[in-house]
Amino acid sequence: MTAADYRGRFCIDGGHPCLPGHFPGRPLVPGVVLLEQVALALRAWRGQRLARVCEAKFVAPLKPGETAALHLSEAAGRVRFDIRRDEVLVARGVIEGATDEGAAAE
Repeated sequence: MTAADYRGRFCIDGGHPCLPGHFPGRPLVPGVVLLEQVALALRAWRGQRLARVCEAKFVAPLKPGETAALHLSEAAGRVRFDIRRDEVLVARGVIEGATDEGAAAE
């Protein structure tokens, strides 16, 4: 049985390999890294992989070393996510998860 929603926190270290090119001298955590955190949370919450990003909007930057709060919730068969730094919305969207085909056999 899974909880009605998921709440977690994450922080992307300044040594992450994506940061030197995004952007030199003023690094920002790329959207794809934020979505990776969403995928990891979905796996932890429901044991599902991220199958599809239906909608994603990135509205404020997240800098390396800043802590972000991640919230996932059920939304009509899909999963809504939002990522916040303090009370500032960083990203929000809707995803779909899928169960791994071979997971039941393991």
